[in-house]
Amino acid sequence: MSDAPRGPRFTELALGAGVRGVLTEAAGGVSPAPWAAPDGPGLDLGLNAGDDADRVRANRALLAGALGAPVVYATQVHGAHVREVDDPAAATLDSVGEADGLVTTVPGLALAVLVADCVPVVLADPRARVVGVAHAGRRGVELDVVGAVLDVMRSRGASPADVRAVVGPSACGRCYEVPDAMRDAVASLAPGAWSTTSWGTPALDLPAAVDARLRDLGVGHVVRDGRCTIEDASLFSHRRATAPGGAGTTGRLAGVVHLLDARG
Repeated sequence: MSDAPRGPRFTELALGAGVRGVLTEAAGGVSPAPWAAPDGPGLDLGLNAGDDADRVRANRALLAGALGAPVVYATQVHGAHVREVDDPAAATLDSVGEADGLVTTVPGLALAVLVADCVPVVLADPRARVVGVAHAGRRGVELDVVGAVLDVMRSRGASPADVRAVVGPSACGRCYEVPDAMRDAVASLAPGAWSTTSWGTPALDLPAAVDARLRDLGVGHVVRDGRCTIEDASLFSHRRATAPGGAGTTGRLAGVVHLLDARG
């Protein structure tokens, strides 16, 4: 594997005037295999995936430098707790504590959600100048973490009709195989999650469930990134890494959002 030039790779998101959002990919950091990308060192942003902590912090610094904004991370626990972040010093910490949603109204302070098959949800109300992120795995969908983040955003002045949401890359409904009872249990709470794999077994379509929930909540503009983390080698995937013949572990991608300085 050759050393690719450093520089985080990410997709820019359309979240309205005065807001910047990105979805990172596996490439563009300093992490070696098994946290690397197919074509070079990896941009592993997770401190809980076995990678060296100093390398992860270096990757986080590379991302912050590329964005021109300090980035806040939480310790995600597959729940629905939302933290409001108002202190720029929070970006100097490895974690602001346990949470699966973050919200801020502070310009220049970026919020990150980490995933490797779960759904990263990036939200912004450019008119009210409120942004948020949600970590929507299976439990997060069941617990309605997206609704919890929107509730906090509304308390900060956001209007669902003005909110722009991006449902990021995740394990798709064709690949995310689960036991039949689990599919039924999740779909009883989030009907959009019911799916079948491409080989005919029970599955969950979490991005579809998140999309449906956002629309039910009145979010005015929802975009889905259709990439499947399991199928796309440019993205980290826990399921791919832990499948027979896989690397055993993998890194973490991020969905990131921040308000641009109103003066800039």
